Amino acid sequence: MSEGALLEVSNLKKYFSVRGSFTKKVRAVDGVAFCIRRGETLGVVGESGCGKTTLGKTVLRLLDPTSGRIVFNGVDVTRVRGARLREYWRNAQMVFQDPHTSLNPRMTIASTLLEPIRQYRLGVGDEEAFLVSQLELVGLTKELLYRYPHELSGGQKQRVAILRAIITRPKFVVLDEPTSSLDVSVQAQILDLLKDLQAKFNLTYMFISHDIAVIRYVSNRIAVMYLGKIVEIGLADKVFESPMHPYTQFLFSALPIPDPKLAKSKKKLLIPGEPPSPINPPPGCKFHPRCPHAVDICRRQEPQMIEVEKDHYASCWLHIKKQ
Repeated sequence: MSEGALLEVSNLKKYFSVRGSFTKKVRAVDGVAFCIRRGETLGVVGESGCGKTTLGKTVLRLLDPTSGRIVFNGVDVTRVRGARLREYWRNAQMVFQDPHTSLNPRMTIASTLLEPIRQYRLGVGDEEAFLVSQLELVGLTKELLYRYPHELSGGQKQRVAILRAIITRPKFVVLDEPTSSLDVSVQAQILDLLKDLQAKFNLTYMFISHDIAVIRYVSNRIAVMYLGKIVEIGLADKVFESPMHPYTQFLFSALPIPDPKLAKSKKKLLIPGEPPSPINPPPGCKFHPRCPHAVDICRRQEPQMIEVEKDHYASCWLHIKKQ
């Protein structure tokens, strides 16, 4: 594994069969490679449908990968089953986008939080006292323990979902757009809570979002996905200040600017056309049908990921030809 990496993924693929066809596949994740260092947040950003959520679920083995390799804390978990998979899940959890559907409406908050504790047979002594202490970690109080999800606000539900994910003290958490279903006034509170919990328990995050401003706020490094592939990855400041891949440049140009004068002077880039079908992606670079800089080799051969500058990688022939 790379030095300091908690999770390392190489050539990961997840294809789904198309109903009524034996040969057609949806290439949701198509040859992804990255690593996440201990204690950092890797932000994954891209258009809706680019494969971000599928990537998160596949990394956690909620979906079985079609091929590739997932190494967690030095152990290959790509094909593990039974007790070894349960142990991986104890250390790798997920917070889903919508707390309204991720919490069981028939279970009280106490039952929801006790489920992983009992599942993994973690001795906590006085269960009620333990749950009260845990609720305080996420800014909730004792009177919520025996309520049902429909009796809580959206922000309270998401705090419960976050607590359920970290209550077994995992090392790694996938956050799948954890603020997108919340009011704007609550989003900042949840983001600050996640940062506080990360510092307190030395958590490692994979933060999935299409909200570029949120990704910039929470991430140490950023991976940009397009049509099932990572096209650029690097330190957050470098990727935002000098995006290397044409798709990243288009994507980040949509970020709103608070200053009206600066916003007026900045030219917004609009991506031409529509994303190709993941069932029948174009040959060569997957972005070439929409890229204004595409040349002949882009249409014929897929570019490899190269280090354009220190800790900043992109898969684009424009930079490969300069090497």
